Amino acid sequence: MTVRRLGAGLVAAALITPALAACASGTGTTGSTPSPTVSASGTASPSGSPVAGDAKQALLDSTKEISNGNFRFTLAGAGSTAEGLVHQPSQSAAMKIAIGGPSADLAMKLDVIHFKPDSWVKLELSGPTADSLPAIKQLNLGKYQHLDQNRIKGNRNLGFDFEKVDPAGSAVLTQGITEVRSTGTGAYAGTLDVTKAAEAGSLNAATIAALGTQAKTVPFTAKVDPQGRLSELVLQLPAAGQTAAQEVKMTYSDYGAATAAQKPPADQVVEAPAELYSLFN
Repeated sequence: MTVRRLGAGLVAAALITPALAACASGTGTTGSTPSPTVSASGTASPSGSPVAGDAKQALLDSTKEISNGNFRFTLAGAGSTAEGLVHQPSQSAAMKIAIGGPSADLAMKLDVIHFKPDSWVKLELSGPTADSLPAIKQLNLGKYQHLDQNRIKGNRNLGFDFEKVDPAGSAVLTQGITEVRSTGTGAYAGTLDVTKAAEAGSLNAATIAALGTQAKTVPFTAKVDPQGRLSELVLQLPAAGQTAAQEVKMTYSDYGAATAAQKPPADQVVEAPAELYSLFN
């Protein structure tokens, strides 16, 4: 197995959104959506649930603060996690990503730092497959590898777009709401159409295609903080083909209170070798 094939198999669409990798290998349970529901067109249910338009608008509005680019976030799916911060005022971002656990045949941990115009990544590949590839030793350096911006331009795996600061693309996801209702103070539930979620960065095209018609009615729950800002969004992806049902969860916190990412110490930095770019391209 070459380094290029290794990268294509593990990370092609999962680096920024590790829940994608989980959707291919983890297990989970499909959440049930309690009744009654209300349609996003604004039709109220017989039980007197809130008008859907009001609930949907509340969720659409809840994502506006994310675009200001000053928050902390987490992403999680079975077997994969990510946490980090975005700090638009300093044009910086940082995230720690883990794909696969200790028992995985191939596991990956990444510590990624962006401080415009520079980016660095510290990579750890482990497991029997990683141990069998001599080229991996050139990447498991225990140091931050400085990235050539010309070589990662447009690469969603290694780059970061400060014009689109939300790693999960919650604004795009909430626009796909098809049914929604309030379930309590600052809490919502319903279904959404994820057929455009590839644009959000939360799901890849292959995952969406595998869902088929189920992609148009994916159950979700959401929470907003006392200021009406999105604090949690959970998708319950149904089983599709060989893929088990999955939960994809994203959270947001520290709006307006995140701090700038820290550049790695100079003595912990090396230039990234060609093998690193091959792994993620």
